[in-house]
Order: sequence, then C-alpha cells, then structure tokens
Amino acid sequence: QVQLVESGGGLVQAGGSLRLSCAASGVIFSISTVGWYRQAPGKQRELVAAKTSGGSTNYADSVKGRFTISRDNAKNTVYLQMNGLAPEDTAVYYCNALIASYSSSRYLSYWGQGTQVTVSS
Repeated sequence: QVQLVESGGGLVQAGGSLRLSCAASGVIFSISTVGWYRQAPGKQRELVAAKTSGGSTNYADSVKGRFTISRDNAKNTVYLQMNGLAPEDTAVYYCNALIASYSSSRYLSYWGQGTQVTVSS
C-alpha cells in the first residue's frame, strides 16, 4: 500500500518561510510527476507547483519567485520551500504523486492527508 505523509505546516507571520515535506512509502517502483496543491476555505483546490521526473517545473503565477518545489528521488520525498509567505497563502496544502508500484505497472495518483499552513498578518 502506497502512502504519502506530509509534514512541515504550521503558523507563520507574513514574510516568513516554511518548508513542507511529503514522503512516499510502500513498495514503490517509480514516481513520475509530483505536485503540491492547496485549498483555502470556500475555494477550490488549486495547483501550487509540480515537478516531473525529468526535472521540469510548473508554478502557479501567485507563487512564482517565492515557492520552490524539489524532490529527493533516493528518499522518495518531495519538498515545497515557501518564502515570503502572505496571508493569502493560508490553506491546507496537499501533495500528490503519480506512482507505479511493483504490484501495478500503471501510474496511479496518490494524495497526502494535507497539512495546514496559516499565515498571520
């Protein structure tokens, strides 16, 4: 059973930084694209950043220049470094990964449980 476990959320003042981590566990054969999404109260879940296995990245316009997505393939872990945080960044952040396990050659989409990020003004 593949699982994604997030950590690193919390309360921070505007202008501060946080680093989110998402570790994949289970019998993993390969991880393709990984991404971070967020959902604020009353809003739809939106893509924050994504990174392919080839290294290409994609960021939401609202976080460009402030957030950085990275991955450690040896540790099956993806990170989101968030700098210059603003109150509008307050949301529950979810990691997502396309993972192929040894029991299935297909890439399936997995989600973490979410971690709360709250930015005070």
